[in-house]
Amino acid sequence: MYSYSKLSVLMPAIIAFAVTLAASPFVIPILHKFKFGQNVREDGPESHKVKQGTPTMGGVIILAAMLIASLFFIKDHAKTVLPILLTTLGYGAVGFADDYLKIAKHNSDGLKAWQKMAGQFVIMLAFGIYLWKFSDVGTRMIIPFSGKVVDTGWLFFPLMFFVMLGTTNGSNFTDGLDGLATSVTAVIAVFFWIVGIFAGGETCITTSAMTGALLGFLCFNVHPAKIFMGDTGSLALGGFVASTAYMLQMPLVILIVAFVYLAEVVSVILQVAYFKSTGGKRLFKMAPIHHHFELSGWEETKVVTIFTLATAILAILALLAIL
Repeated sequence: MYSYSKLSVLMPAIIAFAVTLAASPFVIPILHKFKFGQNVREDGPESHKVKQGTPTMGGVIILAAMLIASLFFIKDHAKTVLPILLTTLGYGAVGFADDYLKIAKHNSDGLKAWQKMAGQFVIMLAFGIYLWKFSDVGTRMIIPFSGKVVDTGWLFFPLMFFVMLGTTNGSNFTDGLDGLATSVTAVIAVFFWIVGIFAGGETCITTSAMTGALLGFLCFNVHPAKIFMGDTGSLALGGFVASTAYMLQMPLVILIVAFVYLAEVVSVILQVAYFKSTGGKRLFKMAPIHHHFELSGWEETKVVTIFTLATAILAILALLAIL
């Protein structure tokens, strides 16, 4: 069992928060200078047109802050900290490539779907092999509300593929309003931070660092946003949530604590399916679901607040599910 100190629990968050606050005022003008601005969807809400050109790829700040803060405490805990760090950075690298191509081409296409999928699959496979062969986690997982731990056996990799793909795409779809993905994921990070502390796990180092990084980034990402995280950040956040959950043997808990991610993905799937089956009719005013609420008259800040509060309530439910 990991014997942690108050210093190793709190300091990663403090360091990451400080790094993000210090770095953002310098990085934002640089992104402006090189015209690394957001390309807003043509079919998006009309109110979002004013966001055109706002610096994106801010995920590099989040990742740098998390990395720097974690490295201070990695020496004796590399077997747990490194897999989460590398998985998070790996998904961030896929997102970075996607962001860069979008900016270089001056459109919203980026990587081709198969390229993005291939990159995510390779990272997932490497992480899964590590858990299976080289860690104490293995192929076991906790079943929420039952208190049972089951060995998934040969289902481990197929299940991981869907969990990690769903989580990363969920965080990606959630990143559509100022501060939404940042706020929701900060709550999720705090949840896993608390779980890691009570479980006596080393995951509290990376969850502490990510919490600090997200809170620092939120100071510049809250409405009206001065910077967006881009796919660099949103894919990395999904990788962080999924890898942390797996290190704690609780990937199924993602369905509860990250329900907002799930709702965003499902809303897109339902919208596309309904559109095709009805010859052009729409189930929602716009997907992902946060845009539906926007077009229903909710202020952007209200959507972010409600989704974040819902995640906080679900985090409490998730705690009850694993006690």
